Amino acid sequence: MAKKTSKTKPEKNGNSNYTAKDIYVLEGLEPVRKRPGMYIGSTGVSGLHHLIWEVVDNSFDEAMAGYAKHIRVELMPGNRVAVTDDGRGIPVETHTQTKKSALETVMTTLHAGGKFGGESYKVSGGLHGVGVSIVCALSVWMRAEVCRDGGLYAQEYKRGVPQSKVRKIEKSDRTGTKIIFEPDPEIFKEIVFDQKNIVDHLRQQAFLTKGIHIEIIDTRDEKNPFYHGFYFDGGLRSFLKHVSQGEKPLQEDVFYVEKEYEGMGVEVAFAYTDELETHELSFANNIYTPDGGMHLTGFRSALTRSLNDFARGEGYIKSADDNLTGDDVREGLMAIVSVKLREPQFEGQTKARLGNPEARTAVEVVMGEALKDFLERHGTDARRIIEKCLLALKARRAAKAAKDMVLRKGALDGLTLPGKLADCSSRNPAESELFIVEGDSAGGSAKSGRDRRTQAILPLKGKILNVEKARLDKMFLNKEIKSLVIAIGTAIGESFDITKLRYHKIIIMTDADVDGAHIRTLLLTLFYRHFPRIIENGNLYIAQPPLYRIQVGKDARYVYSDSEKEKVVLEMQKVKSDKQATKAKSGAKVEKEAGEVGAEGEDQTSRGKGINIQRYKGLGEMNPDQLWETTLRPDTRLLKLVGVNDAEAADHLFDVLMGEEVEPRKQFIQAHALAVKNLDV
Repeated sequence: MAKKTSKTKPEKNGNSNYTAKDIYVLEGLEPVRKRPGMYIGSTGVSGLHHLIWEVVDNSFDEAMAGYAKHIRVELMPGNRVAVTDDGRGIPVETHTQTKKSALETVMTTLHAGGKFGGESYKVSGGLHGVGVSIVCALSVWMRAEVCRDGGLYAQEYKRGVPQSKVRKIEKSDRTGTKIIFEPDPEIFKEIVFDQKNIVDHLRQQAFLTKGIHIEIIDTRDEKNPFYHGFYFDGGLRSFLKHVSQGEKPLQEDVFYVEKEYEGMGVEVAFAYTDELETHELSFANNIYTPDGGMHLTGFRSALTRSLNDFARGEGYIKSADDNLTGDDVREGLMAIVSVKLREPQFEGQTKARLGNPEARTAVEVVMGEALKDFLERHGTDARRIIEKCLLALKARRAAKAAKDMVLRKGALDGLTLPGKLADCSSRNPAESELFIVEGDSAGGSAKSGRDRRTQAILPLKGKILNVEKARLDKMFLNKEIKSLVIAIGTAIGESFDITKLRYHKIIIMTDADVDGAHIRTLLLTLFYRHFPRIIENGNLYIAQPPLYRIQVGKDARYVYSDSEKEKVVLEMQKVKSDKQATKAKSGAKVEKEAGEVGAEGEDQTSRGKGINIQRYKGLGEMNPDQLWETTLRPDTRLLKLVGVNDAEAADHLFDVLMGEEVEPRKQFIQAHALAVKNLDV
C-alpha cells in the first residue's frame, strides 16, 4: 500500500493509487471460490445440485464413449455425495506438462481434462472442461478413488488443495472412478439435496444414454434408506412414453429415428396428441437446451416441409396459400430431439442454446428422409396428423381475424380500454399496477380504496373461459378475456410484445372461497398458456387479503390464516386478562363484556369473552379503507409472486386439472383429498 503523505498532490486522472500491485492474479482454483456463481450459476439450490451434475457428466461421458455401463449416485449422511462408474478410470501417471499425477491435475486445475483434444472423447457433455475441478474447489472435503492399471489409487482434497500425493491403496482388477465430496458451508449457506430433483435428472440422462444402468441410493435417513434404478433400451422412444403419460395419443405408432450423419448422432422421437399445446425437448450431448438451437430449428424445418409435401401430394393442399405453417404442424406435438456431436458450441455459460450450424443440417436431412418414409408406410397416422394440422390452420385464421378485431378495437378506442376498467393516471409501467378483481362488489370497494395514480382495477364478471380446452378464436368470444387482453397491452399469440406491457405488476385478487380459488386457477391457466413471458418476467402476483379481523376494544388486527388467528386470539386474551387484573388490583370497576361474535354472528364465547372475530369470505365485505390497508397499500399488503420452478411438472398439472380428460383429474382429487384443509363449500 502506498505511504500516506499530506504534501503529495494527486497525479492527473487520479492514477497515483492504481498501480501494478493493485492487479490481482488468481491462481489455481482461487477464481472458482472467489466467484462461484460464474461457474455453477448460483450458490443456492440449483448451484448445489450442479455439483452433482458436473461429476455425473464425467461418468456419462465414459458411457457415451462406450466404456461405462453402470453409474451409481449415493446421498450419504453428513451432506456427502458419492458418484461411481465402471469406466476406464482417470489416468494416474505423471502428466508431462504439470509434472504431477494426471489425477491431481484433473482435480485441481481449471481447463484440464480429456475433452480438449485427442481421441479420448469424441462426444462429451462438458464444454469448458472445468467440471470436477469446480466441485473440488467448492467442497470442504473431497476424495477421488480410481481403479485402473491393476490398482486402486486415491487422493484427498480440502477446498481444492491436495492433502497428499496420489497413492496406491491396494491391488485391483477393476476399472472405474469414484468421487466423494462434501459441499463447503462457507459457499453454500443451505446444504439440502433434493432426492426428487436428482432422481428426475438421472432418469432423463438414462433415457438419453440407452443401455446404461443407473442407481440412486439415499442413506441419509438410515432407518428408511431409498433405492431407485433406471435402465432403458428404448432411448427417446421410452422418454417420449414417459413425458406423454396421461395424454390422449393421436397416432398408433410413434415416429422414431436414430442415425448418424457426417459423424454426428441424431435421434428424434415425436407423436401427436389431441391437446393444443406443443411440447418440445432438445438435447446436445445429453445437455438439456431449454432455448433450443440449431438442432431444434432443423427438426422444425424438416417437419413443416415434409408435412406440406405429403399434404400437397395427397391433395389436401391445393395452393401455396393453404400451406401449413410451423405453428400449424406443431399444435399437439410432443417431440424430443437429441444430437451428439464432437465440438458443441453452446451460447452462454448455462448452455441454454446450441449454436452449431451443422447440427441443423444433420437433423434436417435425417429427419426429412425418415419422416417421408414414415408417412408413406403409416397411412392412418399420416391422415390423422394432416387433418389435425389443417384444423389448426383453420383455427389460426379464425383466431387471427378475431384477434385483429380485438386489437384494432383497442387501438381505435385509444386504449380507453374495456368498459369497467378503472385505469390509473400514471403512464409509467414500472410504477403501475393492475388488480384483476372478482365481481362488481369487490371492484367497487377496490376502486374507492385504491391509489388512483398507480393502481388500476379491472373487475371480472363470473368465471372466465377455461383456455386449456379452447383455441384463440373461442377465447376472443369471451368478453372478460377480451377485456383483459386489451388492458394488459402486450397483444397475444405471435403478436405478443412484452415491451408493451402497461403494468409491471398484474395482481390477481379473488375471494378466499372455492369460487375465488377456481377463478384464480382459470386466470393462472390463461397466463401460463398465453402469457408465459409475463410470469417469467416476474410481473404476475396473487394478492393475499386477510381472512379475519380480530378486535378487542380499540385494538384490531388482521390475520391471514387459521393458525395465525389462534395465536392472535390467545395473545389478545392474555393482554385483556392482564388489563383486567391490573384494574382489579387498583380497585377500578371491571365491566362485564358480551361474548365474541364471528363473521356469521355465531357465539364464540368458548374462545374468550370480549373478542370480536370477523371472517371475510368476500372482498366485497370489506370497506374501501380496510381493503386499502390490508390488500392494496404497498407497504402493508402481502403479495405472492407467481413463478414456475419446474415447467414440466407445472404443465402436467395444468393438463390434469384443467384438461378434457376426467379420469386423471379424478385420480388427482382422490390422491390429495385428505391433504385439503379449511375447505369452504
